[in-house]
Amino acid sequence: MPESLSVTDNRTGRTYDLPIENGAVHATAFQQMKLDDEDDGLLLYDPAFLNTASCTSRITFIDGDRGILLYRGYPIEQLAEHSNFLETAYLLIHGELPNAAEYAAWEHELTIHTLVHENVKSFMDGFHHDAHPMGMLLSTVGALSTFYPDATKIYDEEQRRISIYRLIAKMPTLAAFAFRHSRGLPYNYPDNDLSYAGNFLSMMFKMVEPRYHAVPEIEHALDVLFILHADHEQNCSTNAMRAVGSSHPDPYSATAAAIAALYGPLHGGANEAVIRMIERIGSVDKIPEFVTGVKAGKERLMGFGHRVYKNYDPRAKVIKRMADQVLAVTGTSPLLDVARELETIALEDEYFVSRKLYPNVDFYSGFIYQALGIPVEMFPVLFAIPRTAGWLSQWEESLLDKEQKIARPRQVYLGAPSRDFVSMSEREVQRPKIVAAG
Repeated sequence: MPESLSVTDNRTGRTYDLPIENGAVHATAFQQMKLDDEDDGLLLYDPAFLNTASCTSRITFIDGDRGILLYRGYPIEQLAEHSNFLETAYLLIHGELPNAAEYAAWEHELTIHTLVHENVKSFMDGFHHDAHPMGMLLSTVGALSTFYPDATKIYDEEQRRISIYRLIAKMPTLAAFAFRHSRGLPYNYPDNDLSYAGNFLSMMFKMVEPRYHAVPEIEHALDVLFILHADHEQNCSTNAMRAVGSSHPDPYSATAAAIAALYGPLHGGANEAVIRMIERIGSVDKIPEFVTGVKAGKERLMGFGHRVYKNYDPRAKVIKRMADQVLAVTGTSPLLDVARELETIALEDEYFVSRKLYPNVDFYSGFIYQALGIPVEMFPVLFAIPRTAGWLSQWEESLLDKEQKIARPRQVYLGAPSRDFVSMSEREVQRPKIVAAG
């Protein structure tokens, strides 16, 4: 028997039978609930999409209560242990892990597209020396659309493929250029004999040596971080990618919109906020005072809790282990001691336990980036590099979904009713003067 939901409208006494499909009811089904023929029907009011599904997807699954994250059905812990970022990116885009021939072709295509047009360097040079790297990345990714006008042919499968290759391949190059520009250093070109993570580290940190060789533990840690950040269901930036993509611009423009969404401290900048918080605490003996401030609402605990996870973020467990491995090579950080003690207290304190405030992916990732010598303003940029693979997989899935249309949310209007225009002289009479402050 088909599943359904019976709803009685107490305003009219009518009962409606709404089909349940995949654990959801179509919001448009409520439009039939009207007071009369002039009524537009009921709306579902859900600010911030707290309980509204905007799409169906086969890419990423999260079970927040059990702390589960799957990419195309594969547990994130298994991918972090056994896979690498390029293989994981292939999985997100194509739906299956590649065989040897498919992986070789994929790796080749990404490798030959790492270079950017020389004019991009000139574009980058136009930014002020203290421009935020995320702003530079946002602008240059958007500018790429002007170099590839055929990218607007989004229903041409071959054009989609090459746009995906270009974006995943060029993102580390643009990110490294933004870093070097902010440091007043010459740009390093890609070294296509290196791994994806190794090439990025080379473009970031190579100075005068003929070839940069990353420390293996650091290169591996960065690759794992890229896997963990590659996709995360319908978060703010993914929603932006899908919403902007629904108007059918080129994928470079849609990706720029996703980067803009990621820019904010509540999303891609969260790990930077964790470092700032730990720096403000300063030492282990100051933690009790800080915790008291959190409970009193005077302080905010960054890096704990998550909109979807009501258990330990599975990515945080992996990152915590990676932090230990990286710091064993680079040397420990006094701030990490503060972070570990804060985590211990939070996991034992009933105030935090009852609120299910467990460490999330942002809590330890910033310490790894900091140990690598990466400044905090670059943290969201490092988030954007791997997330590009997830954004593009979501963009293409949405594009090919026949149920999708241009994103156009409804609103509940609370403003003034219809009224006639009043001349300025009459307005002076009708309402008191507004005196400018100061």
